[in-house]
Amino acid sequence: QVQLVESGGGLVQPGGSLRLSCAASGSIFSINAMGWYRQAPGRQRELVARIRRGGGTNYADSVKGRFTISRDNAKNTVALQMNSLKPEDTAVYYCNLVLGSAYGTDDNYWGQGTQVTVSS
Repeated sequence: QVQLVESGGGLVQPGGSLRLSCAASGSIFSINAMGWYRQAPGRQRELVARIRRGGGTNYADSVKGRFTISRDNAKNTVALQMNSLKPEDTAVYYCNLVLGSAYGTDDNYWGQGTQVTVSS
């Protein structure tokens, strides 16, 4: 059993910053990736940022240069620093954990989601 708990969402003005955090607990091993996805009304869930085993990262083009993902391996937490926020960043943000398995598949775990609203 794995649980992911997000925090840090809220209301912020355009140009402002927020930092999202996600704490993982349970049977954590063989982490292939951790990341953040978001889903806005009327849109598909999309990858925002991902950090892979070894530290490599991927970002959506729309957030590149503004968002930074980081991970604390010792604490099993992942964070997303969001700067220069825009109204189009408004969405529910979900923490994602990908665990490798011995039986040939990746297991995905999801947090409950945290609302980020960027508005004046």
